[in-house]
Amino acid sequence: MKLSIVTINYNNAADLAKTILSVLGQTWLDFEYIIIDGGSTDGSVGVIEQYEDRISYWLSEPDAGVFNAMNKGIERAAGEYLLMLNAGDYLCDTGVLERVFKSGLYQEDILAGDVYREANGKIFEKSYFPDALTFSFFRNGSLSHQGTFIKRNVHALAGMYDEDLRYSSDWKFFILAICKHNVSYRHLPFFVAVCDCGGLTCNPANFPKMREENALVLKQHFSAFLTDYSDYDSLKNKTLKRRILGLKKRIKGMFRSKSAAYEKN
Repeated sequence: MKLSIVTINYNNAADLAKTILSVLGQTWLDFEYIIIDGGSTDGSVGVIEQYEDRISYWLSEPDAGVFNAMNKGIERAAGEYLLMLNAGDYLCDTGVLERVFKSGLYQEDILAGDVYREANGKIFEKSYFPDALTFSFFRNGSLSHQGTFIKRNVHALAGMYDEDLRYSSDWKFFILAICKHNVSYRHLPFFVAVCDCGGLTCNPANFPKMREENALVLKQHFSAFLTDYSDYDSLKNKTLKRRILGLKKRIKGMFRSKSAAYEKN
């Protein structure tokens, strides 16, 4: 099996159906589909049962949170690659998987496509990812798991999703895989998925806690780099302030020159 697609869900029946249909409608079919439901009581199980003849495996039972549910799916998966497409997320068209896998050109450990971001049923942003990933990239951002295909054996190197983190576990996995274990990466130059931005990590109220979790991960795994990057940030800010100050002085000088010329005439 080339690919395992894992969808986790909890009391999100309306969006779950949209996710399922985007998967089952693909033109390329060499994948298994796994759904991990957290014991929903809103009719989600009934939605799953509508399509269970085309779902490879599903369960509905209480879990310990988003990343616990994602880990359950990974443990069950048998595909060479994994795609975590949670309820509310969906593949952006029926040919996505065919573009990724049919040609056989893409063999890297992590394949990351671009994604649309959606809230309240409307796309409000396009996220484009770089052709090369750096430590600096992960200090300020991350890949989107909805558009990223991960070889299952990468989890043997970088670990499963850290269930002690509430917000930053997928970010931790990516930074460890790329920056600590140096797994191979390729940017896919097309859109893969639409991300539902109604979750915890998209709520600005949770951003301070996310930064706290990120800082803990950086201190634990990359402490030798932190002083250098702190000095770099300080120097960059000072340089930016000097440039802004210089620009303001030049603008003031231009206005003074124009005013003097006007008075002379």
